[in-house]
Amino acid sequence: MKLLLTDDLRRSRGTVFFRAVFALPFLIWLAVWAIAAFFVAFVNWVATLFEGKSPTPLHDFLARFVRYATQIYAYLNLAAEPLPAFDGKPGYPVDLEIEPPVAQNRWTVAFRAVLALPALALATVLVGSGNFVFDSARSSGRLGFAVLGLAAVFGWFYAMLKARMDRGLRDLIAYALSYAAQTWGYLLLVTDIYPDSDPLTAIGPLPTRSDPVRMEVADELRRSRLTVFFRLALAFPHLVWLTLWGVLALLAAIFNWVVVLIAGVSPQWLHRFLSRYVRYQMHVSAFLYLVGNPFPGFVGAEGSYPIELHVAGPERPNRWGVFFRLVLAVPALLLASAFGSALLVVAVLGWFAALFTGQMPLGLRNLGAFALRYIAQAYAYLLLVTGAYPYSGPCLEGPPPPAVAPASPPPGTAAPTAWPA
Repeated sequence: MKLLLTDDLRRSRGTVFFRAVFALPFLIWLAVWAIAAFFVAFVNWVATLFEGKSPTPLHDFLARFVRYATQIYAYLNLAAEPLPAFDGKPGYPVDLEIEPPVAQNRWTVAFRAVLALPALALATVLVGSGNFVFDSARSSGRLGFAVLGLAAVFGWFYAMLKARMDRGLRDLIAYALSYAAQTWGYLLLVTDIYPDSDPLTAIGPLPTRSDPVRMEVADELRRSRLTVFFRLALAFPHLVWLTLWGVLALLAAIFNWVVVLIAGVSPQWLHRFLSRYVRYQMHVSAFLYLVGNPFPGFVGAEGSYPIELHVAGPERPNRWGVFFRLVLAVPALLLASAFGSALLVVAVLGWFAALFTGQMPLGLRNLGAFALRYIAQAYAYLLLVTGAYPYSGPCLEGPPPPAVAPASPPPGTAAPTAWPA
């Protein structure tokens, strides 16, 4: 099961503003279809247990249901623009490619509801428990904000302003929908392949970016079972030191804010100090959440860890953007909180997987790195380490941008700040 993405990012402000109203008839039909799908799924489960393969009519019915649900939530959450059809046929800008029924292992079929629990836990933090737009409010009391709901909310404001969808938010929503579709396809026996959480393979093609704050992943997947079992205890000294460093970083950030407002650029020593703090925070999080394996150092030195953060030198930002940085960073921090919830689930699932297999699953590792990259970019933006807004979608890391010494703008003008693409 693979998600096909052909959306062109253009949006009509009128359909965006009334998106929930336009989606209402489709949601009602989806609820009716879901009732029928529940009974068909049970019959399909019994039939697959006896025959070892899902009967074609039942498979096609459930495949259409999963495809229709994906199309509806793609429309509702602004991942696509046109109204979908009511029949779940292929051809929508956010679509699913579903293979015909194949032979399935009867043991995995018998225990499918149990085997799907880890995938359902991850799908919950990505799309929310109820799968409705703005489901974040209900999810926040348990695991944090749902990624899909927050991305849709921010995408709504962006589309109303720009008449187009932000590429990063659209790709993030598409990734969440891809994983949810794989999960429900696996649970309903539409496919026997376990959901793949890897954001680098869920959608494509991905953009290649060279952000001022970029991540390089060179860690192997092998994990020591002993260090995995005691990972929290091993990380405790780092957590204490990170807390103390965080107090100094807060004071340095306030001082940096004043200096940048007056001088127009962050001093090299202050930029270097805050960059090291953001990098060290990422090193510790990578170790704690099993995204990285080695024990990190205590100074946040560049090149010292296989999950590495590269930070460009200081730049001359727009003073208005600096003055309102705390307000401008709120959406990024909220989305970082949602990524943090996903990172927690990644750590729990990865902990069990690494204890049993001695390695971290590739999909979970890449999802964890994706979450860490966004969180690091969000904090770097908040602390004025960079003026570039965090990129919310999965991407490929390109070569570092060329180093450019900060230059004073012409008299009477202000250098532009970096906003979401």
